[in-house]
Amino acid sequence: MELARRLDGEVINADSMQLYRGMDIGTAKVTADQRRGVPHHLLDVLDVTEEASVAVYRDRARELVRETRSRGRTPILVGGSGLYVRAVVDAIEFPPTEPGVRSRLAQWLEDEGAGALREELRRADPESAAVIKDDRRLVRALEVVSITGRTFSSFMPRRIHEPTVEPVVQLGLSLPRETLQSRIAARVEEMAAHGLLEEVRALEDRGLREGRTASRAIGYQQFLDVLDGRISQEEAVEDTTVATRRFAKRQDTWFRADPRIRWLPVDLEADDVAGSLADQAEPALREGPESS
Repeated sequence: MELARRLDGEVINADSMQLYRGMDIGTAKVTADQRRGVPHHLLDVLDVTEEASVAVYRDRARELVRETRSRGRTPILVGGSGLYVRAVVDAIEFPPTEPGVRSRLAQWLEDEGAGALREELRRADPESAAVIKDDRRLVRALEVVSITGRTFSSFMPRRIHEPTVEPVVQLGLSLPRETLQSRIAARVEEMAAHGLLEEVRALEDRGLREGRTASRAIGYQQFLDVLDGRISQEEAVEDTTVATRRFAKRQDTWFRADPRIRWLPVDLEADDVAGSLADQAEPALREGPESS
């Protein structure tokens, strides 16, 4: 919020789970009061039954960047969903989709199990088969092979980054691992105390279990298990903490691989983090949108 105030900015959400209406506590979504009058975009735009699409998100986010600049303001893309950030910033090709093909593959999965599909993927795209773990991405990989004749892995972002769509300042905040681990644990405890189980119960009534994307969100899948009686709330808190720490490690690996990101250490006792961010961003912003 402070960075947006200093740069006359508007925030564009880049957290894939904050796209969903009602997924507030479990995603630590910024509240209306916390926004302090700063415009926020791409929050609460999907129902939990809808599947998030990074290609659709990319097009809308880029449109919002243009709209924000047309108002003479600074677009600030904020969030930790790595592919969503890269989709907006970089020239990445996304494979097409075809509902009929996906439906056929989903039926094959139901009839014969993941083993048959995985063996087919090993023949067609061994690189993807070696890293894909869940059934949803398994179906998607075979769908891409069937539609395009290309491997799913050929569409994935490379370590050598594609040209950016337009110049951009990328800033990352760095925390010591021990501090991050303790903050994650405290945040999950706080979510549980503020009603995460009740939020999940309400979303279940709105179709959370049928949502291909939303139901797999960290915290939500664990607390669905509480509703099913599989685990206790205390176990769900622990499982969510462990899963979040693992996700944070993956995030760190993803973003650290990008040499364009300028990393700033976070001093939890300092109040000038936003000032440091602004100092990094303002030199380019002063030269206008073409160089910022």
